[in-house]
Amino acid sequence: MHDPRHDQLAKLLIEYSCALEPGDTVLIEAIDVPEEISRALIRAAAAAGGRPLVSIKSNAVTRDLMLCASEEQMSLIGEVEALRMSRVQAYVGVRGQPNISEWSDVPPEKMRLYESLYRKPVHFELRVPKTRWVVLRWPSTSMAQQARMSTEAFEDFFFRVCTLDYPRMARATEPLRELMEATDRVRLLAPGTDLTFSIAGIPAVPCVGQRNIPDGEVFTAPVRDSIEGTIRFNTPSIYQGVTHDDIRLRFSRGRIVDASSSNPEHLRIVLDTDEGARYVGEFALGLNPHITRPLCDILFDEKIAGSLHLTPGNAYDEAWNGNKSEIHWDMVLRMTPDVGGGEVYFDDRLVRKDGRFVLPELDGLNPENLI
Repeated sequence: MHDPRHDQLAKLLIEYSCALEPGDTVLIEAIDVPEEISRALIRAAAAAGGRPLVSIKSNAVTRDLMLCASEEQMSLIGEVEALRMSRVQAYVGVRGQPNISEWSDVPPEKMRLYESLYRKPVHFELRVPKTRWVVLRWPSTSMAQQARMSTEAFEDFFFRVCTLDYPRMARATEPLRELMEATDRVRLLAPGTDLTFSIAGIPAVPCVGQRNIPDGEVFTAPVRDSIEGTIRFNTPSIYQGVTHDDIRLRFSRGRIVDASSSNPEHLRIVLDTDEGARYVGEFALGLNPHITRPLCDILFDEKIAGSLHLTPGNAYDEAWNGNKSEIHWDMVLRMTPDVGGGEVYFDDRLVRKDGRFVLPELDGLNPENLI
């Protein structure tokens, strides 16, 4: 049975997120999702005068490719995918995840081949800087289980979050963007956290439905060698299919010098991927009013209202701090009272307390004003 919510979402992705123009080619990459959303995206792209390309993929199939891949084979995959990406003006990645741990048993050396020879050249070097792109997670029974919701209730939640009034959010983020770009020193205080760093001279970028769906954050990056202190993340984090709880990092001169989690060996392996993996490429404040607790999916969790995330690994070109890495691992700290609260200071001025913005010019970003 046709679901009109697919058409509504597809129209948002094509017309607003990708701003597709007549004659543009858009790559629709559908991974473990129902064909209905791919068809809706094709129709929306054609209606906008675009030329859709479609790639159907599976996480389980990709796992087998990684397990058997040689360097030569993965290089060829990367070259073929890079050629296609270089020929498109827009990209929509709709990513399902029937099993969040599908890649958990891929050996580190095979994962490094995938990251360095496919993901980095195709996505970090081509898609991110050179296309108008948007990525979203597709609802699944496993996501509903993670969220401790029925499948139907989770689907309703998904479409409500993903079709938020993002233009309204875009207007409300402007004062925060201006404030962040005028800020030098940031201080974060929370249970287990006392961290300071500079964001001077680095742009702040609102994320308001044009790159990720769901969306709702403003990000920048720390000056690469400026981070000092400790941070304790209170949100489960899944990276490369491996779940981590209670991640704790200690920084000196911007570098992670001590790290622990519920999976310390995997944490060490990831942080030793390359030199940039122990430096931070992103700092962001989460804003989405509909996302109020972890779903164990980073595209949702990094947008939790009242949260922030700090990201070991590669920096984005839009907020470049010079850090290059094959990894980009968003780690989330919630600051609402139910998890102990917390404070965010810009140049010694309290900006957010216990997850709520306290400055009058930022009140429009508190949850009740975005719904």
